Amino acid sequence: MHRRNHAVTLQQAADEAPMLAQLSALVQDSSARLRAIETLIPAALRTSVRAGPIDGTHWCILVKGSSAAAKLRQLQPTLEAHLRSKGWEVSAIRIKIQT
Repeated sequence: MHRRNHAVTLQQAADEAPMLAQLSALVQDSSARLRAIETLIPAALRTSVRAGPIDGTHWCILVKGSSAAAKLRQLQPTLEAHLRSKGWEVSAIRIKIQT
């Protein structure tokens, strides 16, 4: 193993390690999905919503509180359709409450 004597950015490290590069791409994709649906989420709930993990064609949205989760579940078909119209292959959005 070759040790470096200089600092590298997280992005540089991710680009050089295939597993980190894949993880970084998933994080960026998840964040982009959230940005794409942000306008469909009521303004009062936006601070309670975070992008979660992607597992194939399933995407997870993390929310703070059961009331926010309930509202997002009502919007779920609209959010899924919007993402598909933007080119993402999303078969389902999972909504998970963070405690």
